[in-house]
Amino acid sequence: MNSELIDQLTGSLGANGLPYTIPIHPNLVHLTIALFVIGMTFDIVGVLFPFQKWVFKFLAITVERDNLFDVGWYNMLAASIITFFTVTAGFYEMLLATPPADTKSAWGLQAMETMLWHGVGGVVLLALIVGMTIWRGWQRFVWRKDADRQVQWSYLLTGVGVILIMYVHGTLGAQMATEFGIHNTADSLLRLGQDLNTTLK
Repeated sequence: MNSELIDQLTGSLGANGLPYTIPIHPNLVHLTIALFVIGMTFDIVGVLFPFQKWVFKFLAITVERDNLFDVGWYNMLAASIITFFTVTAGFYEMLLATPPADTKSAWGLQAMETMLWHGVGGVVLLALIVGMTIWRGWQRFVWRKDADRQVQWSYLLTGVGVILIMYVHGTLGAQMATEFGIHNTADSLLRLGQDLNTTLK
């Protein structure tokens, strides 16, 4: 993108480097992660339900196996939808980022490398989550007609693998905020030499 066009926009940016007070991407990221992890957790509990049935009975919780799988499916579907907005907001906010050029992260990466890896990782995670949702839908509406449980072990193990990728990817995002101060209001104000106690009241 033409740097002069970006410079035209910077006049209306706040202390966090964005045209709005609170960054959107980090909030959507946590929603994506929560929906995906909850979906996988309920599917795992659904698969292990015959072994855990006595726990629910002991706690006087009336639950059916299909209810657990319903929660897993709808959370996975919601994660798939919200991730499109998460990635879009991430690229928009990354476009407006002005990190310091002389800083390296704990992983030895500079700001641009970290942003590139985080951006590519976001697209890869979007593809994985959508793929997992399609796989989950196939199991829900096609495969379960011939099976007692709604998900396969290979699906659950793949989901755990995706969660581990989310962890690495999220660490890159955390480094962007903490180590490079990208869209971090307090960090930006300190770099400008302002007093946080008076500015953020």
